[in-house]
Amino acid sequence: MPDNIEPVRSRSQRRLRRGLAAASLLAAGALVLSACGGDASAGGADKGKGGQAGADAAAAKDASDAKITVSAKDGATDASINDTGVKVTGGKLTSVTMTQADNGAVVKGSIAADGTSWKPDAQLERGTKYKIVANAKDDKNRAATENASFSTVSSANSFIGTYTPDNGTTVGVGMPVSFTFDKPITKKKDVQSHITVTSSSGQKVVGHWFHGQRLDFRPEDYWKAGSKVTMKIDLDGVEGANGVFGVQSKTVTFTIGRAQVSTVDMNTQMMTVERDGKVLKKIPISGGSAQNPTYNGKMVISEKFIQTRMNGSTVGFGGEYDIKDVPHAMRLSTSGTFIHGNYWGSPSIYGRVGTSHGCVGLQDVKGAQGDTPGKWFYDNSLIGDVVWVKNSADKTIAPDNGLNGWNMSWDKWQAGSAV
Repeated sequence: MPDNIEPVRSRSQRRLRRGLAAASLLAAGALVLSACGGDASAGGADKGKGGQAGADAAAAKDASDAKITVSAKDGATDASINDTGVKVTGGKLTSVTMTQADNGAVVKGSIAADGTSWKPDAQLERGTKYKIVANAKDDKNRAATENASFSTVSSANSFIGTYTPDNGTTVGVGMPVSFTFDKPITKKKDVQSHITVTSSSGQKVVGHWFHGQRLDFRPEDYWKAGSKVTMKIDLDGVEGANGVFGVQSKTVTFTIGRAQVSTVDMNTQMMTVERDGKVLKKIPISGGSAQNPTYNGKMVISEKFIQTRMNGSTVGFGGEYDIKDVPHAMRLSTSGTFIHGNYWGSPSIYGRVGTSHGCVGLQDVKGAQGDTPGKWFYDNSLIGDVVWVKNSADKTIAPDNGLNGWNMSWDKWQAGSAV
């Protein structure tokens, strides 16, 4: 067959060929439209009537006005253990679920009465990963959801201050506010300026750093009896040292009780208990011996024990004594000075001679029972009461050996403030 002569085809074959070509054009057109997505100009569609633009408009119309915010950013590794929570604007929270990521433990929390916020019922753990799922609805009942996953600040990168006295307690007039931090503080001014201590008496209260991990607060003279003291701790997020941040945020209040100061005279081996300026009782005592005299100075009762063990080996006296049931013991120093009941000494020593290893002994009985001078003084003493020892052969106790900053002049005390 010559090359320039077209083969003869039937009418039906020609119709089939035209149909296939048309189908190919339609397919190509479909590919073009898919590639253009919702671009109205490329696709030839009117804006808002087709493609993705139309879908976006519909979604915007149906979107909830409720905007949920989790205080900790998703993926954060330094979230607060105090202030992490959820807030919503333009709607109300319907549910919030917070869990520990490693074990699924649910963190209990509460939605505020107005429905606009949620917070955990208790402080979060340090160095722990949490997940939050928060749901809300706006006034048109349209739902919104927010998810976040974050970790709280680690123990290695945070510091905490243990403090005394505790919230809600009643203490004696000599009780300082005392912080002991679990890590050395190098940015003392920043830390101290975020702890404020005020008294209803109007007394000026000043902080004093004994070293990098201890900060005490007190007025120039003893607290006024009956006053209320408020301590505001605002250390959350405060940098105490390079890369180490505070995590505490709390307000603590305590009450100052009656004014009781007991003066121990080592010359006479007598203690005079004064309350609100009047002599309440005089009690014979037996202080430190000539070989182991009692410290001089103003000492604050920091702990009370109905009975406790006293072992000489723990305070540098080897095996000289180990008494497992010392009655009515009250701590006066960190180094081991107590005022306590004594049942093992002869009754003849009280009011006459010092026989102890530095403590102040009061006549008592084994088992901490009965009507004894030791029990009376224990029952009539508060943590924070002052025991002032005079005329001892020993030196004055160091201000940081216990809660005994009253043995420092006011000028020196103020000089130790960082603010």
